[in-house]
Amino acid sequence: MKQVIFVVLDEYADWEGAHLSSMLNQSNEWEVKTASVKDEVISIGGFHTKIDLNLDQVPKNADLLVLIGGNSWNIENHKLKHLIGQRLINNQPVAAICGAVDYLAKNGLLNNYKHTGNAVYIWNEFHNYTNSENFIEKQVVHDQNLVTANGTAALEFTAEVLKMIHFNDDVIEKQVALQELGFYKYCDKYGNPFA
Repeated sequence: MKQVIFVVLDEYADWEGAHLSSMLNQSNEWEVKTASVKDEVISIGGFHTKIDLNLDQVPKNADLLVLIGGNSWNIENHKLKHLIGQRLINNQPVAAICGAVDYLAKNGLLNNYKHTGNAVYIWNEFHNYTNSENFIEKQVVHDQNLVTANGTAALEFTAEVLKMIHFNDDVIEKQVALQELGFYKYCDKYGNPFA
């Protein structure tokens, strides 16, 4: 079974990983786990989340690492930086959205990638970020083994991450379309998904 690890910190953005985690968790091929720097975190929406793994327990061969944004990514943590950096060096899939992309920029982890984020100007004070010429003003960018997205791109992020890991294209299109179009427009285009 393939394994995806969602890294969530205190005040994580509940909505940014909801579609992706639920689609993977409903697949018979994927197991969803959480990791963090604490045993329990509280989301922006007030959900208390008991964490499955501390950073030392994240398997080196996990199939996907997803960094969910929020208000606590201005963090100094050597284990977290090392975990992400090693995955990027080893060409293992990593996906980051919103504040997590800020963390990558601050730590120089975007310097070899085309990428996006909330806004490039907010990274002007990040001395380790030296790749502003490869910032692309799009909702989501996939380059090599990294997907980056801004904080308003939860659905686009979901679709692009699923494409990166070669999830079923038909499932991606229809599941994302159901959320983008809403039930009735979806039914007009694809038929009733629950019939």
